[in-house]
Amino acid sequence: MNFLNFNSKILKDDQPIIPASNRGLRYGAGIFETMKLREGSIIMHHEHFARLWKGLQLLQFDIPKLWSPEKFEEQILQLAKKNKLINARVRLTVFHGEGGLYDAKDQIPNYIMETIILPQSNGQLNENGMRLCTYEAGIKVIDSFSNIKHNNYLPYFMGALFAKKNQCNDALILNNWGNICDSTIANIFIIKDEKICTPPLSEGCIAGIMRKWLIEKIRELGFSVNEAIITKTDLAEADEVFLSNSIYNIRWVSLIENKSFGNLTVKKISAELAKRHPDEYC
Repeated sequence: MNFLNFNSKILKDDQPIIPASNRGLRYGAGIFETMKLREGSIIMHHEHFARLWKGLQLLQFDIPKLWSPEKFEEQILQLAKKNKLINARVRLTVFHGEGGLYDAKDQIPNYIMETIILPQSNGQLNENGMRLCTYEAGIKVIDSFSNIKHNNYLPYFMGALFAKKNQCNDALILNNWGNICDSTIANIFIIKDEKICTPPLSEGCIAGIMRKWLIEKIRELGFSVNEAIITKTDLAEADEVFLSNSIYNIRWVSLIENKSFGNLTVKKISAELAKRHPDEYC
């Protein structure tokens, strides 16, 4: 039996907690944050909570005065201990309460914390390259909410179903200009002649914590890293491709549709980051 935290209360994870009138359920009115707990510590917790608070303000929550990153961090660690975990994937979901579009009871947020076990070797570079496909039946619209991890997740959700149906590990998502945005669970980087490129936030991708960290740290390694539009042609002409998120750090891609990619540069980058930054790249 696992446990979750619902509004500061530790409950069994099979206990009903959300009524049918909940606006998070009805309209996807909410936001979530995914963090990695490694050896009892939340990796890059300051950056995660800063992004969360920015999203809460954007979605016009009335943030309680008693809320703080320190309080949330303490509750996450307590929940992990309750679930007997020191290595875990943490999901913190914040959502609006009861009511309709125009008769909301209030704007006070509710939240759910979950901790899911992660293997010890989770931060290492994957030995087998990922296989990706491109999902084109839905798009990621570029708007004021594009960069936050809000609960209106339909293009990503359907993209994940498409990937599974086509026996792929993940699917690439396009924006409303037809350019590469990100994948269903990660930001994307391409390498051409050892020059690295990732879509800018203006292209609608999630403002990934690991994305931001990698741009800074890879530049410190002496590589050129640019934020620029990536078209389907750019992707097809790339030498290497890798994905990034806070759970898996870097995952190299070996195949997209019928195009194969190497991993020589990705291996160098991953090994050097693990060597120089073992507390963050783990």
